[in-house]
Amino acid sequence: MSFPPDTPGAAVPARVRRPTRLHTLAWRWHAVAGLFVLPFVLTLALSGAVMVFFTGLQTRLGPNPVVQPLPSAHAVSEQALAALDAVPDGRLLAYTAPRAPDRAAWFEVQHGDRTLAIAVDPYRGDVLRWVDKERTPYAWAERIHSTLLIGDAGDRLIEIAAWATLLMLLSGAVLWWPRGALGWASRWRVQAGARGRAWWRSLHGALGAWTALLLLAFLLTGLTWTGVTGARWLQPWGSFPAAKWDAVPKSTQTHAALNTAGLQDVPWGLAQTPLPASGSAAGVAGVPAGTPVDLDSVAALARQLGYRGQHRIALPQGADGVFTISADTMSGDLQRPTGDRTVHVDRYSGRVLADIGFADYNGLAKTMAVAIALHQGDLGVWNALLNLAACLAVVLLCVAGAVMWWLRRP
Repeated sequence: MSFPPDTPGAAVPARVRRPTRLHTLAWRWHAVAGLFVLPFVLTLALSGAVMVFFTGLQTRLGPNPVVQPLPSAHAVSEQALAALDAVPDGRLLAYTAPRAPDRAAWFEVQHGDRTLAIAVDPYRGDVLRWVDKERTPYAWAERIHSTLLIGDAGDRLIEIAAWATLLMLLSGAVLWWPRGALGWASRWRVQAGARGRAWWRSLHGALGAWTALLLLAFLLTGLTWTGVTGARWLQPWGSFPAAKWDAVPKSTQTHAALNTAGLQDVPWGLAQTPLPASGSAAGVAGVPAGTPVDLDSVAALARQLGYRGQHRIALPQGADGVFTISADTMSGDLQRPTGDRTVHVDRYSGRVLADIGFADYNGLAKTMAVAIALHQGDLGVWNALLNLAACLAVVLLCVAGAVMWWLRRP
């Protein structure tokens, strides 16, 4: 026996909601943007995973040699001579203090158009290993991640793809939003009973829901390094104002000149800030008067200023160059962005020309110091593992999206 629909006790069939105009528009934009960005997002996820492996689980230069500590270490200048002996006609660029007493010191030496990083046993003065800084797995992954190995054109393509991915995230959120009989719970998990394209759509939606905020953070922080959105719009707003050094002469070079081998080692908020220049009476007391201003005395000053563990001393390059002592998450020295500190020392007088800490950054620079550290996996093993999981999720998102398009293409 059957009941008419308006009879009490009748079973009313569930209404099938037709797609709204917004839903249809979101689907089209999601599909178009997805097809364009898929190869870029996949490339960024895979290269990013390689970078995170080295920043979080090793070092950017690969394995860090272990040494057997002795009661005392050689002077830093003697360690530097050992590194230079291994590279005839080399020019010393920087010294990186050991991360721990049982680790090697590193020296960067320019030899022709190559930047060599040389590990030295600080107690015995032995060269333990060397790498070409531009040809490490990390360096290759960073160049792929930032330029696709095609220079500025690659940077621009990645920047366009990043904005298109933001559009894809927005349209994906519209498609993901529960409609009709679908509840919230169903959107956060893969539907076990689904088959074929429906299963892939369920996987794509669930992965997108769990990773959307992290992916958004990756995109926004990545955009700050791009040539237009970052270098021309955001970074000038977030850069430390060199005008704060009223009586200190400025160099024509910016802090970005301290980067070597084309790698980003200088904090984002300082990259466009002019360097101070040596050769004046400016500054405050640093290296004691009467003491030669050299690598040994500047290393002693670094310890006096409170630098411990891994930190970097860049040597002056040019007549008005300065010694720069730094420790920050951008270069992998620290796991705590709030500990960022950069000190510049006059190469002639030994006076401290500038002392810049995290507290001196403006709001945007502080935000970026933390966000970039999270982006790179610099905050510890937990951060590296989280980012590796996110990279895997993004790869699966790309695969699921491609399979859905392939099954629907007729």
